[in-house]
Amino acid sequence: MPRTTDVGVHREYLLTPATLITAVRTVASLALSLLAAVEQDLTLLVVALLVYWVGDIIDGSVARWRGCETRIGAVLDILCDRLNCAGFYLGLCWIEPDVVIPVGIYLTSFMVVDTFLSLAFLAWPVRSPNYFYAVDERIWRWNWSKPAKAVNSAVFAVFLLVDGLWWVALAMAVLLLGLKVVSLSWLMRLGLPVPGGPVDLAPGAVGPR
Repeated sequence: MPRTTDVGVHREYLLTPATLITAVRTVASLALSLLAAVEQDLTLLVVALLVYWVGDIIDGSVARWRGCETRIGAVLDILCDRLNCAGFYLGLCWIEPDVVIPVGIYLTSFMVVDTFLSLAFLAWPVRSPNYFYAVDERIWRWNWSKPAKAVNSAVFAVFLLVDGLWWVALAMAVLLLGLKVVSLSWLMRLGLPVPGGPVDLAPGAVGPR
């Protein structure tokens, strides 16, 4: 839970009900994805995806309900999302090699460009990308609003899983990558705030030589 010390320093702790759910859904989804790849079982792989999606909804809901939303929890959620996403899509490529190209483009978008965009919230005093509208409403609307989240993740996976529609998924992956690059350009024009002044080293720390 977030705490404030008597010297005005805001501290957060990793162990919360929400982060516990994040850890459980991450391990469960990844284990199912690996098992599905070994067994060549597409149905089991879809179950792994559903565990990831449902768990991601639950941990966010619990964080808001229990009042334990933290920035460190948001970072953990972002990283675990990427791990579960990679587990599912690499497992899918193992079972269905024809989808390698759209998956490769999508993973480039989600695991590189979108990761940078998602972690950029740390430069501002907001709890997570879900509140980025307080910084830039346009970037938030196209990346972290509820419709944007659905399009960025669920819709692509659904098209990819439907027989004969991999080309639709390919077109969507290209469009999503383009959107992420445009969002990144908006972010760069906005500029990321950085601490000013000299860096304070901890007592006994050795600076660069």
